[in-house]
Amino acid sequence: MVIINNYEEYKLLEGVMVGSSSWHTINQDQINRFADATLDHQWIHVDQQRAENQGPYQSTIAHGYLTLSLIPYLWKQIAEVRNVNMEINYGIENFRFGVPVKVDADVSLQATIRSVNDLRGMIKVIVGAKLLIKDELKPAYTGDVVFLYQFK
Repeated sequence: MVIINNYEEYKLLEGVMVGSSSWHTINQDQINRFADATLDHQWIHVDQQRAENQGPYQSTIAHGYLTLSLIPYLWKQIAEVRNVNMEINYGIENFRFGVPVKVDADVSLQATIRSVNDLRGMIKVIVGAKLLIKDELKPAYTGDVVFLYQFK
């Protein structure tokens, strides 16, 4: 766990791979709840029998956006940013999905601080995000996450 207390400490991490989260298992219940929340019930995600018999992966797979939605949770296992009045998930850039995440797969976020800029008191941080899948060579995705912070 990296502790970041202010802009200066964040700036020192520019270009550094700061760590990886613990492994998180994406199970069918989580996939089904995400499908309910997003109204995306495509069979490749929720119909286990059909996915096993007719699907290209012989199992259901997590929604791509489900895997993206895990970023804040997994990021907080890598870095604790202290002394902030406000933290905003500002955007995502240049994301590409590499391989699907099959049901019951374990995933871990690997994070690299790409840039840290002071925009007149609002700190813009771009974090390179790579979602690793246990026992897979290719990541589920790679891309950049943009956070805004206002330190106290």
